[in-house]
Amino acid sequence: MTALKILTKISLVCLLINMLNSCGIYRPTDAREFPPEPEKRVQKNLEEGRGFRLFKNDNMNSGVFDFASSNELWRASLDTLDFMPLISADYGGGIIITDWYNESNNYDDYIKINIRFMTNEIRSDALIVKVYTKKCENLENCIISEDNPEIKNKLISTILTKASKYKKDKEKKDN
Repeated sequence: MTALKILTKISLVCLLINMLNSCGIYRPTDAREFPPEPEKRVQKNLEEGRGFRLFKNDNMNSGVFDFASSNELWRASLDTLDFMPLISADYGGGIIITDWYNESNNYDDYIKINIRFMTNEIRSDALIVKVYTKKCENLENCIISEDNPEIKNKLISTILTKASKYKKDKEKKDN
């Protein structure tokens, strides 16, 4: 009786292996038949009906970033803020955050700047600049305010001017 159970189990396993093998789960392929670029492989799979997309993305350039050294706005921003210590400079996230900065060594007036990049194009709405000022009577009693339009406008103007110059220099170099 036990031999019959063992024989039944072995035949069942053989039948399952045969069925799985004939389903084509594993099929050796030749790498030369498939393009190395992921976009072309995706397109080929979609054309052959082997894939699907959940959302249609008409803007294929979303999420594509140039190298930081080739982005004129990024370089101009860092060059403009080169005298200040940075807390964070994330090119992928498009943000630069400085630490609190004080020109003199007294504790009465500090400045902190946040720059967010909305686009790589050189235009006035490409940057969101926030300037924070901190005025302290002593180390413990400080008031922080965000509104400082003079410094904000001067920063935006300086960054856009430098970025335009970098772009013109690059175009001259390329030609």
